Amino acid sequence: MAQLNAQGKDIISLAIGSPDMPPSQQTIDKLCEVARCPDAHGYQPTMGTPELRKAMAGFYRRWYGVDLDPATEIQPLIGSKEGILHVTLAFVNPGEEVLVPNPGYPTYTSLSKILGAKVVNYDLLADNGWQPDFDALERMDLSRVKLMWTNYPNMPTGGDARRETYERLVDFARRHHLVVVNDNPYSFILNERPMSLLQVPGAKDCCIEFNSMSKSHNMPGWRVGMCATNATFISWILKIKSNIDSGTFRGIQLAAAEAYANDDQWHRQANIETYARRRKYAEQIMQAMGCTFDPAQVGMFLWGKIPDGYQDAEQLTERVLHEARVFITPGFIFGSNGQRYVRISLCAKDEKLEEALQRIQRLDF
Repeated sequence: MAQLNAQGKDIISLAIGSPDMPPSQQTIDKLCEVARCPDAHGYQPTMGTPELRKAMAGFYRRWYGVDLDPATEIQPLIGSKEGILHVTLAFVNPGEEVLVPNPGYPTYTSLSKILGAKVVNYDLLADNGWQPDFDALERMDLSRVKLMWTNYPNMPTGGDARRETYERLVDFARRHHLVVVNDNPYSFILNERPMSLLQVPGAKDCCIEFNSMSKSHNMPGWRVGMCATNATFISWILKIKSNIDSGTFRGIQLAAAEAYANDDQWHRQANIETYARRRKYAEQIMQAMGCTFDPAQVGMFLWGKIPDGYQDAEQLTERVLHEARVFITPGFIFGSNGQRYVRISLCAKDEKLEEALQRIQRLDF
């Protein structure tokens, strides 16, 4: 894509899920206010400032109805991606196994491999609503499995969180003496009922949940996330984290705490109204390419199945890239179960999405 842009091709990218809108004004104002304080620029505690931990606990109570002790059951992260590293180091030794969804976020696989863990895939399929097949999981040899990665609402498929799935995950983790880690950054995007795995009684005993400000608060470059679980697990994660990185700049932490206080109208406009408008363009793009999709998807992507006439998703995405000058993600990068799917990001201005639609409509599909 960079080479084509260098040739003046003006590629429209609908690939990355990086929100293109700013955080709330109060968030930016707090960052500027703290940055002007002469004593705000020193090292910060790796466990996070009390203000940020308290705000994170309040966020979980307000939106999910989950009570967390801000002093012992929350660990701020420099983004969820970094948290995958810390949790894997804390819970998995080289040679032990990790359950990873297929399709799923590629970092679950890549970091596990880098750290010497064995990746064992479990299938997510369209006919099961992209939920885990627990019968298939029970037939696996789970004796060496330490972690199970889940991600609901799901990326890349848009499969929504379900209470039944969360309840079965907690039961599965408890019976098989493993830890389920639910990566939950998309629960507010095009979703009227945000859910948390920790809403299930007993989940904190055997599960960890990640959350992130990247998507829900338009702060991907700020690198602010969190994990929530029981105090013992948090202490293990903090032991790893404190030897790898330090606390983020105080201004970022206090501004993030301010962002958690955004009102309901800000959330609705940023996370539902804007993406609902953009989603209509993405659906028309899918239809123009002859792809089919589940209209009940949530999140900031649209996941669609390619027509039978294409050998695989890359054949379609390469054609769209070179002939329409629009870059759409081929689903195979998320695993073998994504080979016949493509993903469109909603993180583009309306005018860019409209132009991408017009370019694709000019092709003869």
